[in-house]
Amino acid sequence: MSNIESVLIENRVFPPTETTVKRARISGMAAYDALCEEANRDFEGFWARLARDNVVWTKPFTKTLDESKAPFYRWFDDGELNASANCLDKHIGTPTENKTAIVFEADDGAVTKVTYKELLGRVSQFANALKAQGIAKGDRVIIYMPMTIEGVIAMQACARIGATHSVVFGGFSAKALNERIIDAGAVAVITANFQMRGGKEMPLKSIVDEGIAMGGCTTLKSVLVYMRTATPCNMVAGRDKTFTEVLQGQSSECKPVSVGAEHPLFILYTSGSTGKPKGVQHSTGGYLLWAKLTMDWTFDIQPSDVFWCTADIGWITGHTYVAYGPLAAGCTQVIFEGLPTYPNAGRFWQMIEKHKVTVFYTAPTAIRSLIKLAEGNRDVHPERFDLSSLRILGTVGEPINPEAWMWYYKNVGRENCPIVDTFWQTETGGHVITPLPGVTPLVPGSCTLPLPGIMCAVVDETGKDLPNGSGGMLVIKRPWPSMIRTIWNDPERFKKSYFPEEMGGTIYLAGDGAVRNVDNAYFRITGRIDDVLNVSGHRLGTMEIESALVSKTDLVAEAAVVGRPDDLTGEAICAFVVLKRSRPVGEEAKQIANELRNWVAKEIGPIAKPKDIRFGDNLPKTRSGKIMRRLLRSIAKGEAITQDVSTLENPAILEQLSEKL
Repeated sequence: MSNIESVLIENRVFPPTETTVKRARISGMAAYDALCEEANRDFEGFWARLARDNVVWTKPFTKTLDESKAPFYRWFDDGELNASANCLDKHIGTPTENKTAIVFEADDGAVTKVTYKELLGRVSQFANALKAQGIAKGDRVIIYMPMTIEGVIAMQACARIGATHSVVFGGFSAKALNERIIDAGAVAVITANFQMRGGKEMPLKSIVDEGIAMGGCTTLKSVLVYMRTATPCNMVAGRDKTFTEVLQGQSSECKPVSVGAEHPLFILYTSGSTGKPKGVQHSTGGYLLWAKLTMDWTFDIQPSDVFWCTADIGWITGHTYVAYGPLAAGCTQVIFEGLPTYPNAGRFWQMIEKHKVTVFYTAPTAIRSLIKLAEGNRDVHPERFDLSSLRILGTVGEPINPEAWMWYYKNVGRENCPIVDTFWQTETGGHVITPLPGVTPLVPGSCTLPLPGIMCAVVDETGKDLPNGSGGMLVIKRPWPSMIRTIWNDPERFKKSYFPEEMGGTIYLAGDGAVRNVDNAYFRITGRIDDVLNVSGHRLGTMEIESALVSKTDLVAEAAVVGRPDDLTGEAICAFVVLKRSRPVGEEAKQIANELRNWVAKEIGPIAKPKDIRFGDNLPKTRSGKIMRRLLRSIAKGEAITQDVSTLENPAILEQLSEKL
């Protein structure tokens, strides 16, 4: 599609349908404006009202917001609650208790259903098993699990006893797991022998063993193993136990432990612009409030809905919109273990048809990959399936390009379903800028307007507001309940990363660029402003990948990593590498590139594999030794170098690095 056609799509406006407006929880722009006005007029009163209406407190809070130690904001600080009780116990004694909570479809298509009452019993039993292992309130527990009901049970059980969980995505390496165990000071790891992906067993327990063997895991006492398949795995006597063993004889009743609103519910590690992953720490009260509210507002969740978020629990989307939000909202949700392309590329559409999904939430990368496959094979095209149950579509993880938006709207939603293009981050805990189904006229490629109470702006480097139409940095000017509380074990990095002194030290810097439309003030996200790449919705630090490459000490002397646009993944990783030997060419270069890709996969995980690797005798540097990354970005994009290169020590290297393998 041409640039002119893309612009025409971006300028199209799709107003909410009359049916959507009538049924929505926030119905029409006037209702949205009224909520925004309430937040502006009485900020603390607004959040206090929502917290009292949407959260079950074991001890009511009396103070809403404490800004005395900004930016270490505290919300509902003297209140107490339990997150698991807010997801499960509150439904007992209501019609919801016998409602299906989770419909689990395994990789092979087998379906398991569990009601809210049954789920509470299983969570309570596992919580008792954790307590029997000596795990208590305040302890940290690593969860390295497949996308199964058991993964959600493990998270909920930790919350039930007041233990802080840290979920690690099942695609991360042993080294990544080792770093997180050490940084969190974890006392236990909950894992599985294998996970199933595309009909294949993928190891988990052996990776845990490898990570622990790397050393430094001095706080670790227990490894609990869910036997996902019949294939045996290594079990270390005295440390490792199967779920069957630890659940034996445990009661299915466990009283939830009341914790303070600011008690750390979880730590989730995310890539930063330096090599070390950041442990994003979220509270219990504020996070849970926003998980519940955004389910209601963004997805307009109704009692009859079947909600399906395709995200893995290893990411923040799987925390908020799989493990907590849907259960707090009392809806039925689908959890899927496998791949959207297995056994064929019609799997998503088949599942929507089979389970009568009404709200579908997935990533633009998945949509783009399925467009290509569907247009090449009409048998797996959405048109071949009954998708009439759908009423709301959503996207998450990265901005969706207008062309993919239109395909999704026409072919999946049949032009009847609003698309909520949600912008948020691990650090925000939930949506912050998004269309609302009964409120916002939709514009392809725009996340539209902030949610009520979220004070977003586009500013320059000093924090000064920029006029609409001018690109700048996205900030949030007032704290909100679900925001990151700190970086685990690194409060100084927290302040430096998110609340820079040059902006006053109290304004949240999102790390993304943005621009607001002149006519309607809609936001459009323009990309990261730091050295963090967004690959298929996954944040990866360039420094992290560079560190992995140069750790191949027998081969790599130096490396620089940049991103380039990619039609499928949004952004692709491009690595420029200097070897400790002569620069390879031809088949030798391809072989070494594959060796380095596999090395990065081992060090970080397969998601971090560079798509492009180029070799040079050296890297473009200034005479002071600084790598000129702006030139590498241009080379990665295939652009002609038009910038000033007079300060380069070695301008001839640019032609060499422009050669593709």
